[in-house]
Amino acid sequence: MRQGHTKFRVNDKVEVIAGKDKGRVGKILKIDRENNRVVVERINMVKRHQKAKDATKAGSIIDKEAAIHLSNIKLVCPECAETVRTGKTILEDGTKTRTCKKCQATILTSK
Repeated sequence: MRQGHTKFRVNDKVEVIAGKDKGRVGKILKIDRENNRVVVERINMVKRHQKAKDATKAGSIIDKEAAIHLSNIKLVCPECAETVRTGKTILEDGTKTRTCKKCQATILTSK
């Protein structure tokens, strides 16, 4: 996959296909196109130590999502609810859309 290009969009529902969270499903929160990595909601959780800001705010340990590589996730089709590959389709009005290769449904980014 070339740098800066991805078939995924923010708010897409994806399944992890490799790594410690294999089989879990989540929503894409952030995409780093430069490094081909994504942050998925409640996937690849890591602990980070937060230093105390001042005497009134104590330090703590925070759980947060870490980025995973694009090759370790697969898109979940909203129609057939399976992990799928996507294709591009040009509609009659000239707009390009992503389509599911299994059920031919149009994949829209949910908000």
